[in-house]
This record gives sequence, C-alpha cells and structure tokens, in this order.
Amino acid sequence: MFSADLGILVLRVVVGLIFAGHGAQKLFGWFGGGGMEGATKMMEQLHLHPTRFWAFVNAVAEFLGGLGLALGLLTPLAAAALVGSMLVAILRVHAKNGFWNSKGGIEFPLTLGIVAFVIGGMGAGQYALDTLLGLTLPEPITYLVALLVILLGAALALTTPRILRPRESAT
Repeated sequence: MFSADLGILVLRVVVGLIFAGHGAQKLFGWFGGGGMEGATKMMEQLHLHPTRFWAFVNAVAEFLGGLGLALGLLTPLAAAALVGSMLVAILRVHAKNGFWNSKGGIEFPLTLGIVAFVIGGMGAGQYALDTLLGLTLPEPITYLVALLVILLGAALALTTPRILRPRESAT
C-alpha cells in the first residue's frame, strides 16, 4: 500500500511529537504541564536525586529526542535518548502497576520506547533531515554506543537515589 520509508515517516512524526509534547510540558509548562518546577517535584516523588538534574535530563531527552525523531535528525541519538527515558519511566513509575495503561501500567511507555528503539535501529528512512542533509553517522556503532551510554545513565539515575538521598532531619 505504501513504502517502508513512508511508514517509518508516519511513526517517527507521530511518536516524536508525542515525546516532544511531553518534554515541552516539563521544560516550558506548555500543554498543561508543570514546567521544570513540576518535573523536579516528580523526580523528588520518584526519589531520583539530584532531582533538578534528572528533571532537566528527562525533559531535554523527551523534547529534543522527540523533535529529532519527528524530523529524522540525528535519529540514532534521538532514539537512544527516548529509549532511556522510557526505560526509567517503566522501571520507576509504571512496572508496579502491571501491564495495562488503564491501571498506570507499562503498556504506553513500553509501546513508545519500542517504537523509538526500532526506528533507532532501522534508521529514519528516506524522508528525513538526516537524508536530506546528507548526515551519515557510522551505523550500527553510533546507535549501539548511544544505547550503551543511555543505559549507563539510566542505571545511574536509578541507583543514585540510594547514594544521594537527602538526610532525614533529626527532630
């Protein structure tokens, strides 16, 4: 019915804009979001320390990663950032709620993360800024290294709460 390049374009644009919208909620308070203050409070509730740092990392990963995915710009790097964001969201927020999104489970972030993962591995396709601008990154090594760095960052985010947890005040 239509080409694989057109299919990848549709997936990139839709999923990329969803991510960019979530990032804009966190960075700028757009679309009913809480801005950086709300994102920082969320990181506090998730026990991710230092909270402001991880709020900023998450917001930028979703906003710029989403725009990169939607535009097909530096696609392996954008996709890896989004995979990392969804991995932390799944492990820290959604896993305890089971699978289905109706109960706050992993269904939605898993779907978004898998789409980003697959696009990162397949490439942005012909209808992408990477292609239009002639940007070629060494593949698959760029994507694999980016995923490794992102996975290390996610592991750091998930383990630093135990190390950097603010001390309880003695009252």
